[in-house]
Amino acid sequence: MANAINWFEIPVTDYDRAKKFYENLLDISLHDMERGPLQYGFFPHDLGAHGASGSLVKAEGYNPSDQGSVVYLTASPDLNVALSKIEAAGGEILMPKTAIGENGFIAHFRDTEGNRVALHSVN
Repeated sequence: MANAINWFEIPVTDYDRAKKFYENLLDISLHDMERGPLQYGFFPHDLGAHGASGSLVKAEGYNPSDQGSVVYLTASPDLNVALSKIEAAGGEILMPKTAIGENGFIAHFRDTEGNRVALHSVN
């Protein structure tokens, strides 16, 4: 059986600000792409690997919110590294690093666009 998550999109209003925030937070590079009125920043992905990938997206009808679904991004190997970057990059920690037993640790934050997003790590 396949995993339930296939793709995610995180809505943004200021694409450049959001891209900078996530690249700094996760120490990655997002791949830019425009498709008509949609502007995307694709997270790194490997189609053959376990898990799903997604993108930032700026477009009409995509509105940042902290009231809906929560996307968990991998922050490896240590959640503390990513958490230490959130506030300096303009975000806000909503739930500090929290143990979830043998499944590792999680934390929630509000990004520069107003979305509630979460992080997961094994350490």
